Amino acid sequence: MHRHLRSTCRVALLLGFTAAVAARSVHAQGRRSERVPEVLLLHGDRLVAARLRVRAGDASLAPAMRALRADAKTALTSGPWAVTDKTLLPPSKDARDYQSFGPYWWPDSSKPTGLPYIRRDGEMNPVMRRESDAPRLYAMTDAVETLSLAYWFTGEDRYADRATMLLRRFFLDSATGMRPHLRYGQAIPGVTQGRGIGIIDTRDLARLADAIVLLRGSMAWTSADDAGMMRWNRAFLDWLLTSPEGMDERKALNNHGMWYDAQVVALALFVGDTARASEVLREWTPARLAKQLAPDGSQPEELARTRPLHYSAFNLEAMTRLAELGRHVGVNLWTWRGDSAVDLRRATAYIAPYLNPTSKFPTPDIEPVRLVDLVRVVRRAAQALGDSALFASLRAAPAALRDSDRSRLFVVGPP
Repeated sequence: MHRHLRSTCRVALLLGFTAAVAARSVHAQGRRSERVPEVLLLHGDRLVAARLRVRAGDASLAPAMRALRADAKTALTSGPWAVTDKTLLPPSKDARDYQSFGPYWWPDSSKPTGLPYIRRDGEMNPVMRRESDAPRLYAMTDAVETLSLAYWFTGEDRYADRATMLLRRFFLDSATGMRPHLRYGQAIPGVTQGRGIGIIDTRDLARLADAIVLLRGSMAWTSADDAGMMRWNRAFLDWLLTSPEGMDERKALNNHGMWYDAQVVALALFVGDTARASEVLREWTPARLAKQLAPDGSQPEELARTRPLHYSAFNLEAMTRLAELGRHVGVNLWTWRGDSAVDLRRATAYIAPYLNPTSKFPTPDIEPVRLVDLVRVVRRAAQALGDSALFASLRAAPAALRDSDRSRLFVVGPP
């Protein structure tokens, strides 16, 4: 009898201890779920609010979550990618050196060897694309962003595990990791081994920075991973600021210059160099905006291209990213005004009518424009400016695209 009572007590104590541990675990998970991630391009408070709405079954976010889950399912089995996957080595003969080729350059049919290549603006050379590391970089970036967001919204470890593996292979592995430079970016056969404009290939490193911040809440992402990516990004930022290629790209007068600023600011913020980020946003970027925006909000340098609407939206994406990054150092580019009162609202309003697929841009692009690019940049500006007219313009976009794009998860207000 006494033995039975003692045994029962031990079981009760054990169960009580287990329950207490479980309760502490649940409580800790609750605290983690309330963590506001210190993201750069995205807004941590909006991510927290969106996750709560998703968990509460908010029907307005259901299409975007379904699309995100579907994309994440694909990303779980895509890749992995590395710069060492290429078959054509760069001049250094080191496969870890990134190499890409100018996408609009083609063999000169009047020359026996096709060299030097000649430019056909807007016409993508599939051979150059296939031999470039750029598609691998873009695919990895898309997958990691998708997986990190899926992890944030669902808490499922498999997404963080896969994203971590992809980042390690592309950047950190001693055998496959990319070296932190773009010396051989956008080469042109018969002309140059690399150019400053190749720096535009890494324009989405800011998206990876945000993905890493989200992964910090997982068991997969370690302090060693974090330290490794910090070292890589510091080295790459130093290369951007000091290399001949970086100095050349900084001088660019079109979207290349704007994307250079966007990269420098994002990487500086990621590694903690707020002084550098503030300098660029206060001294470099306003001058670029003033030179690139016409009084009506158009972008003359981009309108001169064979894909004028595409490049107008592309450059506006860089401008609005810089405006979003500015909040981290107290710089408000959303309220910047140039001559003739031109500003980012007017620049956004210039392209917003073409969210409607039936509206035709004055000069047509030689390739179809991806409407999702317009949806994302207009939605970002509408949210930042609280502009009802820009929000209204989004209603002209196809409803399925407007509602299912992941950018819907990042806004507070109208769809």
